[in-house]
Amino acid sequence: MPRARPDCNPQEEKKRPSFRVRMLMWLVNLVVIGCVVVAGYVSVIFLQMPSLDDILHETRPAAIIFLDRDGNEIRSAGRIMGMPVSTESVPPHVWQAIVAIEDKRFFQHGPIDARGIIRAAVSNLVRGRVAAGGSSITQQTAKNVFLSREKKLSRKVQELILSYWLENRFDKNQILDLYMNRVSLVGGMRGIDAAARVMFQTSAREMSLAQAAQIAAMLKAPTTYSPLKNPEKNIARARVILQEMVRQGYVTLNQARAAAAELAPAAPAPDTNLYRYWTDFVLDETRSRLGGFNSDLYVYTTLDMGLQERIAAILPSHVGEYQGAVVAMSRDGAIRAMSGGADYQASQYNRTLALRQPGSTFKPVVYMVALERGMTPDSYVNDSPFAIGDYNPKNYNERYYGDIPLSVAFSKSVNSVPLKLTEEYGIDSVLDMAGRLGVGTRLRREYSTVLGASEMSLLDLTTIYAVIWNDGQSVRPYSITKITDPAGNILYERNPSDAIAVIGAQTVEFMTQMLYDVISTGTGRRANAPGVLGGKTGTSNENRDAWFVGATADLVIGVWVGNDNFTPMSSKITGGTIPAEIFHEIVE
Repeated sequence: MPRARPDCNPQEEKKRPSFRVRMLMWLVNLVVIGCVVVAGYVSVIFLQMPSLDDILHETRPAAIIFLDRDGNEIRSAGRIMGMPVSTESVPPHVWQAIVAIEDKRFFQHGPIDARGIIRAAVSNLVRGRVAAGGSSITQQTAKNVFLSREKKLSRKVQELILSYWLENRFDKNQILDLYMNRVSLVGGMRGIDAAARVMFQTSAREMSLAQAAQIAAMLKAPTTYSPLKNPEKNIARARVILQEMVRQGYVTLNQARAAAAELAPAAPAPDTNLYRYWTDFVLDETRSRLGGFNSDLYVYTTLDMGLQERIAAILPSHVGEYQGAVVAMSRDGAIRAMSGGADYQASQYNRTLALRQPGSTFKPVVYMVALERGMTPDSYVNDSPFAIGDYNPKNYNERYYGDIPLSVAFSKSVNSVPLKLTEEYGIDSVLDMAGRLGVGTRLRREYSTVLGASEMSLLDLTTIYAVIWNDGQSVRPYSITKITDPAGNILYERNPSDAIAVIGAQTVEFMTQMLYDVISTGTGRRANAPGVLGGKTGTSNENRDAWFVGATADLVIGVWVGNDNFTPMSSKITGGTIPAEIFHEIVE
């Protein structure tokens, strides 16, 4: 009889699981461990995700939208997104074009379009390359709003988590709104509104069916299908989108055919550098009015865009190797145009605010003192050498005219007469007049100030002349009429104070007559043109600065030409040459 093995218990052998059961148990354990690992991995990825609420309400630099005197947008500063849009605020064909080409079953499936993923996988397998994507609009929204474009497994897991979170929190229209506002299509800016403004100079709210198809065409690859950079590819894909919109019942065949006939390459956006001196100036003014601000702003300005574009085109063609600046304002001080240099891209320095010696353009201040004291344009004065102490300036051409009418002394811009008038009426009376005109705070109390040796800006100088042509009423230059938030709430509105009479009516009459003589018979003849009321030339020592300030019925315009480094202009430029010619061309 065989003996049992001492280490074997028949009872225990009976209870031991079979191989099949042990394999099943092993597989179950493996699945559990796998689930734990996957859950742990997903948890780690989840913890690494950004705060969803924070990103949905992300903070960004407040954008400032500048508008001209008629409410037209000039340009924006700090804008990284287009204006917010929604499926309700844009024409239906705008969002329909997106859905038709990006995710035609968007309103039927959940966060993930399983059918679309399978279809894309089969298509890619047949073609042997990645030719189609299966991501839903929800997935693309998750990627655009929250994630980087890194091709990592962790990012894809995050995308799936976010897709489910988005569909749980928002309805389909809200997700589509997020997508339209956050998708990146143009040079760092986000949103279809930004793309529409750059490509077609219109808002998303006003896009035609053709334009909507061309913007939707960019979604696949913004640069490859750009209507600006690759118009042929963009138009070809836009045609496909129009066909899909017909197939899916969004538009009729006739509508699609009409839109297809309108497809065209995008034109480059206008060069907003033409307005940059102006918008930089207004931005500083905005900050001085509001201090800090956290919301987007609409700044309504006094700019005349047509005049600004004209000045920006004229100035560089005249100054050549030198620099120049122009400011134009209405009689009440509303600044209508400002060009602070010949080329903003080359130099952002705004020369309308630079302190320079005004030369003879300061002389009206002295002459108005004399007119107030009883002199008239016909009063005789003596033009002869003048000296006070060591100060003995000469006339520009070193020629003296003897006894001449006051108006002739002014039109020929002689130097001795305003000095003699100052000696008679006192330097304090000249500084007082300058103070009444709004420019007296920085002037030096010395005789050289009479001939324009105390520095002032072109904006200040133009203001002096605006007072004269504003019938002697005080003028305070202004650039902003109101500032609102996006909802239209007024944050600032100009409340003009009553103008104060700072020059008497007779003085104004005599002064305007003398200013007209300058352009008709004097140093400013090159500025004369139909409708010009008068003006004055000015040239500082050694031709470092050349000026002309003149007026029409609507505008007072100041022009400066010189070198930034204060060196003399080698061509002996005077106020009666290039500055007067620039003025003439602006108003002609």
